[in-house]
Amino acid sequence: MTKPATHIWRLLKWGRTLARHGALRGIEADPNTPAPVKRLCRLARFGTVQPREPDYAAAFEAIGPAAIKLGQTLATRPDLVGEDAARNLLSLQDSLPPVPFEKIREQIERGFERPLEDVFAEVDPVPVGAASIAQVHKGMTTDGRTVAIKVLRPGIREKFERDITTYEWAAAHLEAMGGEAQRLRPRLTIANFKRWTNRELDLRREAASASELADAMVAIDRYEVPDIDWDRTNGRVLTIEWIDGVKISQIEKLIEAGHDLPELARRLVLAFLTQAISAGYFHADMHQGNLFVRADGTIVAIDFGIMGRIDRRARQWLAEILYGLTTGNYKRVAEIHFEAQYVPSYHSVDEFATALRAVGEPMRGKPVSELSVGQMLDGLFAITRDFDMQTQPHLLLLQKTMVMVEGIATQLDPQINMWDVAAPYVRDWIRDELGPESAIADRIKEDTDTLLRVPALIRRLEELYPPRGGAPEPPPLPEVELIWERRERVGGRGWLGYVAAALVGGALVWAGSLAGWLG
Repeated sequence: MTKPATHIWRLLKWGRTLARHGALRGIEADPNTPAPVKRLCRLARFGTVQPREPDYAAAFEAIGPAAIKLGQTLATRPDLVGEDAARNLLSLQDSLPPVPFEKIREQIERGFERPLEDVFAEVDPVPVGAASIAQVHKGMTTDGRTVAIKVLRPGIREKFERDITTYEWAAAHLEAMGGEAQRLRPRLTIANFKRWTNRELDLRREAASASELADAMVAIDRYEVPDIDWDRTNGRVLTIEWIDGVKISQIEKLIEAGHDLPELARRLVLAFLTQAISAGYFHADMHQGNLFVRADGTIVAIDFGIMGRIDRRARQWLAEILYGLTTGNYKRVAEIHFEAQYVPSYHSVDEFATALRAVGEPMRGKPVSELSVGQMLDGLFAITRDFDMQTQPHLLLLQKTMVMVEGIATQLDPQINMWDVAAPYVRDWIRDELGPESAIADRIKEDTDTLLRVPALIRRLEELYPPRGGAPEPPPLPEVELIWERRERVGGRGWLGYVAAALVGGALVWAGSLAGWLG
């Protein structure tokens, strides 16, 4: 177990890096920051020169791989880090200098337990991308297929485990200080972050995620997921189909190739909605570097280390919230927040609806170039404190992905209206999934499943309460306090208490005999 002194030392070291980039100023200035945290910040920045404008993204990049991933997570939390910091963290680049190819070769051979040449006919030693967790090389299989080979950085699992242990320690102490820190639930935020990164650190999980998403999107026109080469995939190495296409961020090349950019933007938004609302399983790292456009206009996604999942009930709430915001039905949106217990019941539904109207009304009917989903989320975060809303960690990835999708769609079509694109899809989904026919079908299925479980329930009850045998029912037995139970109840006096009691009892008997009370 890591000692507290080690955690504090790491926090101070990271704090000095943050201070050199001016990233501690906002924490110290925030009136909700607990006093012990402010003292730690002052200690960390002692002797440093802070720039006038803080650069949070550069600070997290300087700290290391785990901090880069944490910074990308915090970019979705303006309620936690502030609006300026959240916007700056959106520019965080998940890129590091590449690992020398000899070490990559060692990782591949260690993963497959055989020479690299037995697995791949050719591997380009120059990577096509180098991120905080892994880097990607172009290669060719022994049967002549061109593939992308993703390989974990050596020692990255151990580095993440060490840093996340300190994140957990710091979050637990921060939350224990109560107040605003407790409402924001930093421990759950770090727990979710840990779960996401653990998935990224096992490339078999990423392969499985890509396969599952491909199944969910099989009927969606011109949206694809690369094929997985399972024979050349393990925990350290992922091999997938090589994608020839233009990165969706290269606007000029897309125009030269004759692509319809507004139509691309619309299909991207609908693909995200299909994943999040229909499938409940979505690609949660949809930044520009992970999306390509083929010559025929097909959007191809890569990098499935971070995936989001939403259960059916939460998807129903999400769809109704989105549709309520697009149609101006703020009362229904407020009711859903109370039904989902996102807002405590002692608040007023009507007052919350009015607060939502203040956020949603300025956005309706305007293009993203003027107002955005990101701004809407900022507005929603701003009212959470007034209504004692706790953070919902299961929705953090969704919020992050919505901001990413909006940013890409805006670059493709500055005049796109996210609400206009989303509303017909969400309306149709609500009609199909929440209409009377669907409700009746769901009820029939649920009740049938319950009836089918009754026999098994009866068998378990019989095992728990077997039939009586030939012996009569035993009489009730008196309650007897055991010695060790009494010792715990009275405070653990131990044998000295019993000796003292015996001496006092003996003295009383002797005195009674002398007085003629006994015998």
